[in-house]
Amino acid sequence: MKILICPDSFKDALPAAAAARAIACGIRRLGDGLQLIECPLADGGEGSLDALLAATGAERRSITVQDALGRPTRADWGWLPKRRTAFVELAEASGIQALAPEERTALHSTTHGVGELIRAALDAGAERLLLTLGGSATNDGGAGMLVALGARLRDRDGRDLPPGGAALAELAELDLSGLDPRLSHLRVEAAVDVDNPLLGERGASAVFGPQKGAGPEDVRRLDAALARYADVSAAALGQDHRDLPGAGAAGGMGFAARAFLGAELTPGIELIMAQAGFEALLADADLVITGEGQLDGQSLAGKTPIGVARAARAQGVPVAVLAGRLAPGWQAAYEEGITAAFALADGPMPLEEALARCAELLADRAESTVRLFTAGKP
Repeated sequence: MKILICPDSFKDALPAAAAARAIACGIRRLGDGLQLIECPLADGGEGSLDALLAATGAERRSITVQDALGRPTRADWGWLPKRRTAFVELAEASGIQALAPEERTALHSTTHGVGELIRAALDAGAERLLLTLGGSATNDGGAGMLVALGARLRDRDGRDLPPGGAALAELAELDLSGLDPRLSHLRVEAAVDVDNPLLGERGASAVFGPQKGAGPEDVRRLDAALARYADVSAAALGQDHRDLPGAGAAGGMGFAARAFLGAELTPGIELIMAQAGFEALLADADLVITGEGQLDGQSLAGKTPIGVARAARAQGVPVAVLAGRLAPGWQAAYEEGITAAFALADGPMPLEEALARCAELLADRAESTVRLFTAGKP
């Protein structure tokens, strides 16, 4: 029996590779005769770089960049010289996981560090860039990234704007003359895990701003500021991408990736599965086990378990999901190819205990799942 093990990370508990190992450990309790293939995945959010490095064998590189608050920090990126391909994860430089709750500010956080990572990739000779968008602490529409790559954003008096999304309300001039010329020869694919537009009720500010410290008035200010940014960008470029599905990803980074880098926006799970050779691994599989911290109605927008299930359904392979929590709306996953879904907890427990025991619970639930799927089979 061939079992393909392909979880995402379990936030604040286990990275995807460790989750895959825990699942495999539980299944091995059943003895020999089972072929286990570990393929850790991600959907474009936190952990995507690790998944891409594991899938491709790319080398990990590290540089000092600005974090979301402009402080120096070390950030990793991936380099695959034989393909002249670079992997950049936004969350490495501008991720929310690096900020304490009281530090989070959607008004003033910046994507400058992402631009620094892209510049490092260009310095290495990159001809192709896979940029994963997710897990951001920012709502600046990628303005900080543009500044790091040589653009100038000025107010009506010709002064450079300070960092952050709120400052975009004063944007009067977008000067792209200093933008790194090497970008014109760079093929960019951006992995997104949401399909939200830039503005409005489903936009970056309204949907994701509160997670980044924005109150109701902050959301209004940020949405108006991004609208101003979109207006000035459209005038400068002759194209308007504000309504593009995925433009609202990572606080508007999807918008910037498309408008200024010419990126193709791709569901993150599809891009990472392609890099991992998922279709080939799925061939002849008898069961797929995937999972992540939470399965809910929003998972259908492009989260890892759903992407895995859709691919497996096309080949008639059953899929089990192991989730830290089954939240409202999770039953909709059945319509996407999920065969069964199980929560990890073996009884009432505080979150801290659940996080600490994540590997143990994954192993136990994986063993039970395979016992169920193999019951009555020779």
